[in-house]
Amino acid sequence: MIVLKKRRYVCKHCGKRFYEHLDYLPRYHRMTNRLSIYILQQLKKQQSMKEISEVTGVSITTVMRLLDTVGVEPDYKILPEVISIDEFKGNSGGRKYHCIIVDPKGGKILDILKDRKQEDLSEYFKRFKDRKKVKWVIIDMWKPFLLTVKTYFKGAKIAIDKFHFTRYVYWAIENVRKRVQKELARDKRRYFKRSRKLLLAKYDTLTPEQKEKLEIMFWYSDDLRMAHFLKEEFSNRVLKCKNSKEAKIELKRWMQLTKESRIDEFKRCIQVFNRWFEEITNAFDIPYTNSVTEGYNNKIKVLKRLAYGYRNFYRFRKRILYCNA
Repeated sequence: MIVLKKRRYVCKHCGKRFYEHLDYLPRYHRMTNRLSIYILQQLKKQQSMKEISEVTGVSITTVMRLLDTVGVEPDYKILPEVISIDEFKGNSGGRKYHCIIVDPKGGKILDILKDRKQEDLSEYFKRFKDRKKVKWVIIDMWKPFLLTVKTYFKGAKIAIDKFHFTRYVYWAIENVRKRVQKELARDKRRYFKRSRKLLLAKYDTLTPEQKEKLEIMFWYSDDLRMAHFLKEEFSNRVLKCKNSKEAKIELKRWMQLTKESRIDEFKRCIQVFNRWFEEITNAFDIPYTNSVTEGYNNKIKVLKRLAYGYRNFYRFRKRILYCNA
């Protein structure tokens, strides 16, 4: 802390009284420019405002006021060729989920919306006049995202992020394991639960000992053996396609195999793949995914956890944009 006594002067000509001018201390301020800059630098890091206030010796309100002065408003004139739309759990401003819009090619956040509803998305995207420049939009399987993109980006292709459709296959095999597990004795149930990662791992990455453990599990259930086979076929055939043309052939073949298996847990998988078939296969024509977006979502989770949540959405949004500017 600096204790400063400002000198007061009197003008010889007019008699007006005034304080001396100090370059490092703005008028009416009790905090130096250097400290303000330091606080703004700390706000760019993954630190809570409480931590910053404790380190600098200023109130949390002062830290908040400094954040409010930051100008981080996005450019609403231009959209990139590829955009990614996703949601994250924010619990601020009375909304459970917020929407994040990212440029995966440039690796930057375009904006954060208060809600993931179609009306919020429509209100946001309709302000852009040159929407025809957007060639690709990557989304998850949230219907309002699809409807909004089809309304405002008629010339763009829509792709579902690979993570979001692949997980349906893993959920299916997990549900088969749980069903089989319930029918076993207690010690066998524990064995199945402990060995679940072996089912989800790629077979060719397992050691001979791990493969033997899998065989023990398959001995108890033909459905589990078949579910594992379907998972491996999906990984080795569908996910390795180089374009949408190949993907359409392989995905149809895989869906037929799945139907013939008559395993109930895979029915949901087939329904989803049928409903989103075009958007899923489009993902094989584009080198971008929602991985950049998911990376930002993880950073947002850390910010939220450090602050024990944000009640004010607009301050939360500003902090996210400022941290990732």
